[in-house]
Formats: sequence, structure tokens, C-alpha cells
Amino acid sequence: MQIVYRAHHLFDAHLVRHALEEAGLPAFVFGESLLGGMGELPVFGVLQVCVPDAAVEQAQDIIAALDLGAVPDDPIWDEDAEPGILPA
Repeated sequence: MQIVYRAHHLFDAHLVRHALEEAGLPAFVFGESLLGGMGELPVFGVLQVCVPDAAVEQAQDIIAALDLGAVPDDPIWDEDAEPGILPA
């Protein structure tokens, strides 16, 4: 087994796992059960998505196509738009 993706949170880990499985690659999320062990403290580097050794190159191509680190072109907050209700 090889680590092909280190996730920052559980959503990313499962997104990657499902994308790999849809491509026919067996994928596993390791570290998922450790998340609650630290309570409310943020723990980084615990979640890892792994695939068999023979599928590493194909998995890396699939993960690159997901573009998980991209910044969206249109921001959520548009400074030109008139704000609605603002928090206190």
C-alpha cells in the first residue's frame, strides 16, 4: 500500500477515495478512527488515502484531475455587491 493523498479533513479523504473507486481502483482511508481521539484539537496528517502499489501512478493522475487545491475564480464575497444583513 502506498499513500497517494494526505487529507486535511474527512470530506477530502472520502472525496478522493470515491473518485478512485469510481475509476476502478481499490482505495482505503486510514486514520479516520483517530480523529475523535484528540477531542476538539485540530490534528493534521492523520488522514491518508492509500492504494495498492501497482495503482499509484493512475491514482496520482486521478487526484491531480480533482484539483482539490484550486482557488475558485469567483469569490463568495463580492465587494461590489450591496451587503444584506451583517453580523453584529
